[in-house]
Amino acid sequence: MRRAKLKRETKETNISVELNLDGTGVYDVSTGIGFLDHMLEQLSRHSLVDLKVRAEGDLHIDMHHTTEDSGIAIGQAVAEALGDKKGIRRYGSQLLPMDETLTRVALDFSGRPFLVWQVEFSRPKLGEMDTELFREWFQAFAQNAGLTLHVECLDGENNHHIAETCYKALARALREAIEIDPRSAEAVPSTKGVL
Repeated sequence: MRRAKLKRETKETNISVELNLDGTGVYDVSTGIGFLDHMLEQLSRHSLVDLKVRAEGDLHIDMHHTTEDSGIAIGQAVAEALGDKKGIRRYGSQLLPMDETLTRVALDFSGRPFLVWQVEFSRPKLGEMDTELFREWFQAFAQNAGLTLHVECLDGENNHHIAETCYKALARALREAIEIDPRSAEAVPSTKGVL
């Protein structure tokens, strides 16, 4: 089973993550940030990655460190669980609608982290969460998972829908990319032989 369990402790946050890439989308998430919890639950449910997250952070300052560090920790756990990436499909993409919103995500477990973020919000906050922090989470996740990640909101007005489609589209693309390809289960998907 492709699993990982890790802790990340700094002077700003204390985060533990457990995940199973071959799960069924069972989640148990508590970050202290309600909207972020909702997004991580979507990530788990739609990727079928079992995910447990416990985060305590300096929320008396703001939500930046907890949001960013949860992205770091989850990204590191994904990378650890993937190991040498043997047999994975490597690439994933999703065009995801939600009412008036349409978001596209494409990703590559290339080992060359990069984020292209073309998402705009018309409000500074969703609940208590600053909308600028969504980019920070995706950047931290991509960097630490070793992903080339493109996220583009093609259409949308409702800020909740925009954020949610980003996470759901990431989840569906992630599910595709980490799946074992039965035609190439023993090979790393690269002519280099490593990723």
